[in-house]
Amino acid sequence: MSHYNHSNPSTFILKGIPGLEASHFWIAFPFCIMYCIALLGNLTILLVIKSEPSLHLPMYYFLCMLAGIDLVLTTATVPKILSIFWFQSHRICFHCCVIQMFFIHGFSAVESGVLLAMAFDRYVAICKPLHYTNMLTNSVIAKIGLAAVVRGIGLMTPLTCLVSSLYYCRSNIIFHSYCEHMAVVKLACGDTTPNNIYGITAATFVVGSDSIFITVSYILILRAVMSLSSKEARLKSFGTCGSHVCVILVFFIPGLFSFYTQRWGQHIPTHLHILLADLYLLVPPMLNPIIYGMKTKQIWEHVPRLFC
Repeated sequence: MSHYNHSNPSTFILKGIPGLEASHFWIAFPFCIMYCIALLGNLTILLVIKSEPSLHLPMYYFLCMLAGIDLVLTTATVPKILSIFWFQSHRICFHCCVIQMFFIHGFSAVESGVLLAMAFDRYVAICKPLHYTNMLTNSVIAKIGLAAVVRGIGLMTPLTCLVSSLYYCRSNIIFHSYCEHMAVVKLACGDTTPNNIYGITAATFVVGSDSIFITVSYILILRAVMSLSSKEARLKSFGTCGSHVCVILVFFIPGLFSFYTQRWGQHIPTHLHILLADLYLLVPPMLNPIIYGMKTKQIWEHVPRLFC
């Protein structure tokens, strides 16, 4: 059952966290708690911003996009991970695996684009405050969000098509908790060079370009903030940008570690790599609403009103 002689196996077997199978049942509890916090936090962000007209501003529209993407990322992966850990439901059909891979990598690229858009929003708000409302109109925000979606989905669609066209004749056991691109490609026979090159190129392009533009934005922001004469104004500006910087670091650092470890981290224990890859899809969606909810006074004030 673990070997196939045709190009499209009917099912794959997700191993979970190799080496920690005996602990799967207990690992699932913190995973479930983090998933519930992510769902509750991001849904709260969406409902608060939707119900409060004073929050219908560019910054909060981008935050809504971020919350929606986080809901998609976690829901596409965590329920299956929990079913593996608690109910030993290791099987996943080939097409479901490809779809899950598409959502994971595609929406991760979309989230990177939204974080870049949020950095641009902070740059305009601090460096060009008089032009803020004229530059970031509702139509411009919609176009920026659409561009992030088109870029992310457009880059990752060929990736999933390449995976679907591979010939699979080895074991159908994926040594991962979800259908990560390289974990699936390793099961294929024949030449997988196009998959490796395209995967590395797409990820490096997205993360590299977005990181450069985000860094440039914050250098300009820092220059503008340091030129402010009022200490109170400087602290307020740093506080506004601090939450966004935390979200960027939480998203990019674990993501890059997981991506490159899958390719060149042979000396890193497999269970450690897979565990960190799982947390990469859980921790940022859980922390994002907490960071913005605690750091953004306008949201924090309206949360009790929503539940009351």
